[in-house]
Formats: sequence, C-alpha cells, structure tokens
Amino acid sequence: MMTNDPQKNQQERPSTYVVQDRKNQEEQRRLTIQDQMITTGMRGILPEQDDPAIFSSVLDVACGTGGWLIEAAKTYSTMTKLIGVDISTNMIEYACFCAEREQVDNRVTFRVMDTLRMLEFPKDSFNLVNMRFGVSWLRTWDWAKLLAEFQRVTMKRGIIRITESDVVQNNSPALTHFISALQQALYNAGHFYRPEKDGITSELVPLMVQHGLEHIQTRKNLLTYRAGTPEGQHFIEDMHHLFHTVRPYIQKWAPIPDDHDTLSQQAVKEMQQPDFVATLQLLTAWGTRAIILK
Repeated sequence: MMTNDPQKNQQERPSTYVVQDRKNQEEQRRLTIQDQMITTGMRGILPEQDDPAIFSSVLDVACGTGGWLIEAAKTYSTMTKLIGVDISTNMIEYACFCAEREQVDNRVTFRVMDTLRMLEFPKDSFNLVNMRFGVSWLRTWDWAKLLAEFQRVTMKRGIIRITESDVVQNNSPALTHFISALQQALYNAGHFYRPEKDGITSELVPLMVQHGLEHIQTRKNLLTYRAGTPEGQHFIEDMHHLFHTVRPYIQKWAPIPDDHDTLSQQAVKEMQQPDFVATLQLLTAWGTRAIILK
C-alpha cells in the first residue's frame, strides 16, 4: 500500500500526461473503464505468454488506477510481488483502495514515481516489466532512457512487455473529427513519430531492437466495438469521458473546433446508432533484456 510512501506529502512533479489535472475524477473513471475494456478485449492479462505463472515479480509502469495489476494478482497466485507505479498521487491512492477492496493488498503495492526520471528500484528486481499505452505520456525522445531503465530493473532472461494502439477507426463523422484532432495533437506534442494512425505502433519494435532488447515477439489484437453490445457501451462511455478530459490538451497542441461540445454530443448520438462500429488495433511487443547491459 502507499501509506508508507515518503512521496505522498511532497509536491507532485510536472507531468507529460495528456490530462494535466491529476485530481480529475472523470479521467479516473475513464481509466477504470478502459482497463476493463482492453483486458477483456485482449482475452486476459497475459494472453500471449506461454506460461504466465513463471512471473513471480511484476512491475506495471504508469499503472493508472491499477486495474491490470490487480487483475494479474487475482488471476495468478504465483505472482508474489506486484508493484505498480504512477506519477499521480490521486491515481495511486485509488489503486491502493481497489487492491484492498479486492483483497490482494498483501501482494500488490502501489507507489508514486516519476518514471521519466528513473525507476526507483535496484537492478534485477523483476522478471516481468509491463506497460500499456505509454503514448499518453511518453514523448519520442523519452523512449531511450525508459527502455534502458526497464532493462536495468529486469532480471536476466526477464520479459519487458509493451502494448500500444493505433488510432481508433470508426464510422462516426463527429468522432472521426475529434480523433483526428487528438492524433494531430499527439504528433505536435512529440508523442507520435508520424502524424498517422500508427504513429507509435510502427516504431515500437524498431525501438526495442535499437535499445538492446532480444528475442522480440509481437501479437496484434483487433478489438471491435458495435452499438448495442456491452463492449460497444463501454467504448461509448470511454469516448464520452475522453471528449472532456483531453480537451485542454488538444486546445494546447492542435486546432479544435469552436463547437467542440456540440461535436461531442453529436458523436455520442452517432455512436448509439445501430450501424455504428469502431475498431482498435493493438500491438503487444515483448522481449528479453540484453544479457550484458551497457
């Protein structure tokens, strides 16, 4: 739990996350929905791993509300040390509450940590390091240092696992307009390598190769969301919250229409139409740390 974390009462450092207000309750709800939606869509916590039970010590970087790590603890009793880190005190406090509620707080710990500075763990601490959707806070120039830190804290033959996504494709004109503005903002702010739908996924494997990871493998997941389904409803809720929480970010980095609120309302209406469909292409890439670190 976070109660012993000496950083709790310190002033939080500036963040590169797309939602600057770390006490934003709507973003907290959105991340909770997104966690469940993505894990369900991917069919589990570690669906691509042959034997997830071998991972006894797990680090989840930029863990947000802690959903992935808590589900990992509930799924695999062999995971005896699970640590989640995030720069937001508010998110970490909520993650601690959830871990206690789910009765896994004896194995799951959450800590406030600015991972752009360093991972505050000794070398060889974990045999699995996980990160999902780092694009929401990582700029292109941050990857080199972060991947070096991942390797430092990963044990020999340990796994580094990263999941990123392409930009959502859909048949709602209003939502497409919003997504295009967000895509441009991500590129202008330095989070995307190219202003294209695969502005981060196209570079993920080359980044891992360039920075020394070995035995890299990949798995793609195409998630489909249709109106009138439970998955589709979760997607609508996620997008509805996203319209509000990332508005200041888009306003800062890309043109945003004056009728943004009207656009968001129109998008919700269009997503509720019987023929609405959206797809999200995920890429999970994983590899082992180099035998000899530089």
